[in-house]
Amino acid sequence: MTHSDSETISVTNLEKKFGNFIAVNKISFSVKKGEIFGFLGSNGSGKSTTIRMLCGIITPTSGGGTVAGHDIVTEPEEVKHSIGYMSQKFSLYEDLTPFENLRFYLGVYNVRPDEWDERIAWVLKMTRLENARDRLTKELPPGWRQRLALGCSLLHKPEVLFLDEPTSGVDPVTRRHFWNFITQIAHEGITVFVTTHYMDEAQFCQRIVMINEGVIVASGTPKEIISAVCPGRLDADLNDAFITLMKRVKN
Repeated sequence: MTHSDSETISVTNLEKKFGNFIAVNKISFSVKKGEIFGFLGSNGSGKSTTIRMLCGIITPTSGGGTVAGHDIVTEPEEVKHSIGYMSQKFSLYEDLTPFENLRFYLGVYNVRPDEWDERIAWVLKMTRLENARDRLTKELPPGWRQRLALGCSLLHKPEVLFLDEPTSGVDPVTRRHFWNFITQIAHEGITVFVTTHYMDEAQFCQRIVMINEGVIVASGTPKEIISAVCPGRLDADLNDAFITLMKRVKN
């Protein structure tokens, strides 16, 4: 398996079977350091199974890959220590303050106690929650809680951040602010691997892979995918491209 220093994630012929069912069918792709990378697909497409393999949670049936320089088959624990993870189900403790939540997750991530003050100050500043550090989390607006959840996933300064449907159920204005924050994180060199059902959000990704029934059906920049799937349609967007691809697969 070839691996470039500029690639934070590299996957080759990755496959996962559950009995006779092929959830992920020998897919290959790579993600560059500091890139915002979109991984799109409908429910049951193999998206979540792929993420679980990349996070070292489940073992591939065949093929392999590296995340942050660690082999997902032979070094799953090292992978877990190198990544951050956030989904719409990320659990904050609502009866704790942001400061107390951050302190709790520092312990979960085994960050050295002598680094706690610096990490908490860094996250509170980055998430713009310095003035809310001692309020109860349940009293914070949804967008603020979302920023706090993301901050908790960044406390151990991971090389790769996995965001699995992170803005599900959040209003459009909050989603836009959240993506501004994601762009800022990527500029600091953290690789962001995101799944989303919102095609307008996927436009913020620098490159995208679309997966269906365990197979990659499109890859490239948003503009490249739109022009390839919907040639000659100046008004087409990613949503049009996704719908067109899904119709092709069904036929």
